[in-house]
Order: sequence, then C-alpha cells, then structure tokens
Amino acid sequence: MSEITPDLVRHLGVLARIRLSDEEVARLTGQLDAIVDNIAKVSEVATPDVRATSHPIALQNVFRPDVVGDMLTASQVLQNAPDAADDRFRVTAILGEEQ
Repeated sequence: MSEITPDLVRHLGVLARIRLSDEEVARLTGQLDAIVDNIAKVSEVATPDVRATSHPIALQNVFRPDVVGDMLTASQVLQNAPDAADDRFRVTAILGEEQ
C-alpha cells in the first residue's frame, strides 16, 4: 500500500519552498515510497535484542601511539624565515587596526 501520494509530494514541496514539475512529482512519489517501504522493512527486523550499530564491522583505532620525539629549537625553526622577531615569525598585518 502506497503511503506517499503525489499530493503529499506537492505539499512537501510547498513546505520546503521547492517548485516541482509534474514529472518531478511523479518521480519523487515513487522514490519516496520506496524509501518509506525500505524503512518499514528495517523496522520489522530492528527488535530490542538487536544492538544498534553505526557500522557492520567492528572498527578500531589504526593510529600509532602519540610519542614525543626530537624537537627543533626556536632558532632552527626560524633560521630560514624571511623575517623573525622575539623567537616568532614576523608577518605582514592583514587585519585592520581595530583588531
């Protein structure tokens, strides 16, 4: 039994402020009806004993551990900088004086 009718699709279009042609209404009626049918099928098998998941296969973190390594000194970092002052990069101001 079809829950989605062309009138309902037109009404949804009005609510969304989308102008739909007759061809679009016909196409969307079929597509939305198929979506509603598929959701109903999933609802039939989604019982309380089935745990909700976001992915069918268990995922695990594949990142390496965060380990502190050798670090550059401020002078090493700034040695090739075009301009530096007080152990910082000096750049041209891009914001107005109000900042």
